[in-house]
Amino acid sequence: MKRHLGLLRLLPLTAVFMLLAGCGEERLSALDPYGPQAEWILDNMILSLYVMALVVIVVFVLYFIAVFKFRKKPGDEELPKQVEGSKALELTWTIIPVILLAILAVPTIWGTYYMAEEVPEAAGSSGEESGDEEQSGEGGDSGNGESSSEESPQGEDALVIDVTGHQFWWQFDYPDGFSAGNEVYIPTNEKVWFNLTASDVIHSFWVPALGGKIDTIPGVENTMWLEANEPGVYKGKCAELCGPSHALMDFKVIAMEPEEYEAWEAEMASGNASGGQSSEESGSEQETSDNDSGEGASAASNGRQAFEDQGCITCHAVDGQGTGQGPTLSNFGDREKIANILEPTDENLEDWIRHPGDIKQGNNMPAFPDMNDEDMNAIVQYLQSLSAEENMNQ
Repeated sequence: MKRHLGLLRLLPLTAVFMLLAGCGEERLSALDPYGPQAEWILDNMILSLYVMALVVIVVFVLYFIAVFKFRKKPGDEELPKQVEGSKALELTWTIIPVILLAILAVPTIWGTYYMAEEVPEAAGSSGEESGDEEQSGEGGDSGNGESSSEESPQGEDALVIDVTGHQFWWQFDYPDGFSAGNEVYIPTNEKVWFNLTASDVIHSFWVPALGGKIDTIPGVENTMWLEANEPGVYKGKCAELCGPSHALMDFKVIAMEPEEYEAWEAEMASGNASGGQSSEESGSEQETSDNDSGEGASAASNGRQAFEDQGCITCHAVDGQGTGQGPTLSNFGDREKIANILEPTDENLEDWIRHPGDIKQGNNMPAFPDMNDEDMNAIVQYLQSLSAEENMNQ
């Protein structure tokens, strides 16, 4: 009796934990789809739930009927009717499961082929010349077979983005030669293809509001497509344990109206999002910048020089300059988070530059704890000034 009371006491505790599990801000959820892939995944989940619920209900109903209706009564020594070898029963419990499996298998197989649609051959991948038919064919196939632009409604206009997973950030390379880090911009209402790989360990690319996930593997290129039905910011995550800061390896998919996306793409491709000049240019125009824009613009202009002097450009590309071993910073001022963790304030940016390992353990960025305040402030102002969206609105 006491044992049963102990188990009963666990019920309200379990209910509390289940309630708490549903609390908090909305984050990653496959139950709130904003794209055709995600909608199909949710529909298939609901279908599976209905089928399994039907099976559970039928099994439990038959179980309780057997327990209460056919239980042995006092003095009843007669054996129940034996049904061994009954063809009717054997056909029943064979055909019904086959039908249920078919109900699940048909849409699953259809969806698998639907989501595995290949990159249009004529589209190519980032860095390739779309006018070169042979070259774009190789990039578009990604080793996954052949397709033609006629099979896709987008054909040569299909957007193909190269994705590389790093510990613990994401690199997105666009066909026009520019890159983005941790935030990928796409147009709405059209398929966008991603060629995915990794530079170090296995990661997994997952945007639950838009579609399924796929592994990024060093030396291997996988391909997937996503489509967003409406503008918005959709959160993504690495879904494969990849190191001490795996839980912080987030990214965002920012979907824009096609016209707005084209303007953003042109701004990024033109290099105007760099927000500053090279050291030679900044030196010749420093006085004009000081007079026209005041102290803030002066700090941002000085920041380009400090950015180079402190060696930041060794790892971080800006406007095509730099090696790009770390995330590109061309549109840093547009990002909603610093390192996809911190709010984009000057104080948080300074903390990140001085002590990146304390914030995201295991990342490869060197710390700059002893950088002087003047250079630090200049670099912070410079990075915050790098904006493609601001230039678009001017």
